[in-house]
Amino acid sequence: MPQFRFTALDANGQRVDGVMEAADQAEVVARLQAQGQLPVEARPLDALGSASAGWQQWLRKPAFGADAQLLFTRQLATLLAAGQPLDRALGILVELPEGASAQQALSQIREVVRGGAPLSVAMERQHGMFSRLYLNMVRAGEAGGTLAGTLERLADYLERAQQLRTRVINALVYPVILLLVVGAALLFLLGYVVPQFAQMYDSLDVQLPWFTAAVLALGAAVADWWIVLVVLPCLLVLWAGRKRHDAAFMLGVDGWLLRRRLLGPLLAQLEVARLARTLGTLLGNGVPLLSALGIAGNVLGNRVLAADVAEATARVRDGHSLSSSLARNGHLPRLAVQMVQVGEESGALDAMLLRAADTFEAQTSRAIDRLLAAMVPAITLVLASIVGLVIVAVLVPLYDLTGAIG
Repeated sequence: MPQFRFTALDANGQRVDGVMEAADQAEVVARLQAQGQLPVEARPLDALGSASAGWQQWLRKPAFGADAQLLFTRQLATLLAAGQPLDRALGILVELPEGASAQQALSQIREVVRGGAPLSVAMERQHGMFSRLYLNMVRAGEAGGTLAGTLERLADYLERAQQLRTRVINALVYPVILLLVVGAALLFLLGYVVPQFAQMYDSLDVQLPWFTAAVLALGAAVADWWIVLVVLPCLLVLWAGRKRHDAAFMLGVDGWLLRRRLLGPLLAQLEVARLARTLGTLLGNGVPLLSALGIAGNVLGNRVLAADVAEATARVRDGHSLSSSLARNGHLPRLAVQMVQVGEESGALDAMLLRAADTFEAQTSRAIDRLLAAMVPAITLVLASIVGLVIVAVLVPLYDLTGAIG
């Protein structure tokens, strides 16, 4: 669902800025008016337009980040379980966040709750600070009278999701740093060092081996066009950032990634673990299956799998089983579909989904460890071989000349 950045005025005439997920601008305006606010402006987040806006979006620190949200959820669950009233618990937690914006947000939530609104409504009025998953679980906990237990399970979910995301990011940090450092060293070697040897060999007027001549020609090209080699990756990053908002293009990219022999199964397992954890958590807290499917589909990063979940939701609405609907396009692992089928037949779909999430998270963890163990030495070996070949190609004629003179 697209996101819109809006500006509105609250009942006190204070300006309110935020981000909201909605089908279109009319829905944003309607929701703001329903919350007693006066809409001033609502624009698609993608249309904010320029590269500078994109960089600001990446660099802007969220008012209530993942760590702060996890800590807040865990502490609120603990206070409520200890018998503290919701208003008192929120008052205790208001002063805990370090950022002024987070404290202000929690103060606003507390004031709305003091006015008689449910906690889910107060959180929804923060416009994008809490995800749909978060809001629906809080709403389900309020309806069932188990808000403390729901928040505890929600905190467990957030912690597991954050651990998985952190593990994937950490697995990619070292290879990326290695590629950048060795790439910069290779660029310096070809663009500065190799041309110095080329001038020397030209002054000596000697016959060079073909591989030495090729390396010297490559060094001359790098020396002449190094600015292109530096700017081109930056342009590619900017182009990729813009294409990220092209739904058709990203759908093709996601489909291509799923078809890769090594990367595809790993991505599918990551997404299935996220889908199963979200869906199982929602069902366990009393959210209806169709609503849970609609929410769970939005947490998927791969658009092909998200489209599969949307199609499965439509089929479940028509009376088909969830397992057969998810298996229809063949993108999900067979084990996941079989575990869903067992959960449906046993009447314990939520528990089986959580077990499937544990299974695929463990498989993903092992696969990432193996991939990292193989990838880092492979990248090191390839890059070291390239650097070594360049050095050998440049120095071999020099050793030949030294031997001939001696």
